[in-house]
Amino acid sequence: MIRLILNILWFIFGGWISGLLWLLGGAILAITIVGLPWTFAAWRIASYSFWPFGREVVWREPESTELGSGCFGIGLNVIWFVFAGWYIALSHVIIAVAEAITIIGIPFAIKDLELAKLALAPIGRTIRDKP
Repeated sequence: MIRLILNILWFIFGGWISGLLWLLGGAILAITIVGLPWTFAAWRIASYSFWPFGREVVWREPESTELGSGCFGIGLNVIWFVFAGWYIALSHVIIAVAEAITIIGIPFAIKDLELAKLALAPIGRTIRDKP
């Protein structure tokens, strides 16, 4: 019940904006064709950004044969970090600091910091429900 309340509050107070921006970014990446490997990562982040409580971000299994695993995934993450990841993560950190200052916003700040960490290197990660 608390997760539901936190998710509703998160969505109302900015989760929808963050999620829409991630969806838009993914769409722009898809249009460029070159950005397709990052498109699906951006859309995964968007789904997490809309409704983060009760979910967690984890690395895919090392023996996974999915695209984005292994050396190819590391290369994609390096390119992402240089061209987009660091400033998207910085924006999430700035928002997290503003939320944490309010004391009441500390749970939201923690989720924004998780989004910042995810924004640094999204390839090879997946989102699953917490047990």
